[in-house]
Amino acid sequence: MSRAATTGIWIIATGVIIALLYLGRNILAPFALAVFLFLIIEGFASMIDNWSGFLKIGHARFIAILLVVGGFLGFLALMANGIAEFGRDASEYETKINGLIRDAYALAHMSDAPTLQQLIFNETGQRFFGTIANATRDLSGDVVLILIYVAFLFIAQSGWTQKLDNMFPGFEQRAQVREIGDEARRSIETYLWTQTVISALITALTYVSLLALGVKNALFLSALIFVLNYIPTVGSIVAALVPLLFALVQPSMPAWVPGAPPQDTYIYAGIVFLAVSFWQFSIGNFVQPRMMGESLNLSALVVLLALAIWGVIWGIPGMFLSAPLTVLMMIIFAQSEGTRWLAILLSADGNPQGKGVPRAERVAVGAAQEGGD
Repeated sequence: MSRAATTGIWIIATGVIIALLYLGRNILAPFALAVFLFLIIEGFASMIDNWSGFLKIGHARFIAILLVVGGFLGFLALMANGIAEFGRDASEYETKINGLIRDAYALAHMSDAPTLQQLIFNETGQRFFGTIANATRDLSGDVVLILIYVAFLFIAQSGWTQKLDNMFPGFEQRAQVREIGDEARRSIETYLWTQTVISALITALTYVSLLALGVKNALFLSALIFVLNYIPTVGSIVAALVPLLFALVQPSMPAWVPGAPPQDTYIYAGIVFLAVSFWQFSIGNFVQPRMMGESLNLSALVVLLALAIWGVIWGIPGMFLSAPLTVLMMIIFAQSEGTRWLAILLSADGNPQGKGVPRAERVAVGAAQEGGD
C-alpha cells in the first residue's frame, strides 16, 4: 500500500474516531470519569494496604471508598456553603463590582458605565451564564451514573484475569497485553495519585495564606483551587486568578491593608494574587516534577493541545481527563511499529516506553519461567 493511501486511511480513521467520541460523549465521558475514579480508589487502597501491613485488600478498598466518597460529599458541602455565604452578601458584592466597573470605564475615558445587572441580563451575559449553567447541570446529573459505573467496575474486577486468559491463550500475547495494561494502569494511577497529593498540598498552603490575609470564604476558594489544579496548565492559571477576582470584589478590606479606598482594593488584590501564585509556581515547578518523575512523559505542547482537543470533544470532563487519556494513547501507539512515531511525538523524551528492559526480552524471560514451572 502506498504512503498516500496509508495517510488517507489514517486521516479517515482519525476523523471517524473523533466523531464517535464526540457523538457518544454523554455515555463515554461519564464512563471515563468512572474508570479514573476507580483507579484513584484502587491507588488509595494499595497505599492503605502497604502502610497497614495487617488489613486485607478488601478492607483497604472499603476504607478507600469511604475516604473518596466522604471527600466528594465534603467538597459538595463546601461548595453549597460557599455559594450560600456569597448569596448572603450579594448586595455588598454588587455594590463593589459596580464601583470597579465605573473605575475601569473612567480609566479608559469612557462614560455611561453599565451596572452588573445590565451586564448579566443582556443577551451576551445570558448566553454566557446559560452555557456555564448547562455544563454544570450536565456534570452534576452524571454523578449518580458515574457512581453506578464505579460499583460495577469493582464487581467485574475479579473476572478480568480469567477473561484475559481466555481471550489470549498464547503466553506471549497474554504477557504483552497484560504488560500494556499494567503499564497504562501504573502510569495513570501514579499521575492521578501525584496530582491529588500536589493539589492537596497547594490547597492547604493557599488556605493558610488566604486566612492570614483576611480573604472571606477562604475555605470555598481553596476547595475550588483543589479541583482546578487537576486541569493541566490552564487550571493552575485559573486557580491563581480566582482568589484575585474575589479579593477585588470583597466588600471590606482588612485593617492592615495600606492605602485609602479605592486604592486599597487593588493593593490587597495584588498581595492575594502574589501569595496564591507563589504556591502555584513553586510547587508546580519544583515539587511536582520530582514527585511525578517519568509517569507522565508528555511534551508540554502536547499537554496544552490535548487539553484543547479533549475539552472540545468532551467539555469539562475532557479537560480534567486530557492528560491521563493522552498518556493512555501514547502507550497504545507505542505497541505497533506503524503507530510508534505518534507515540514518540507525544512523549517528552522521545522514548514512550521508558528506559526499562525491552519488551521482547521480558516476554522471553516470562516464557522461560512458565516453561520451567
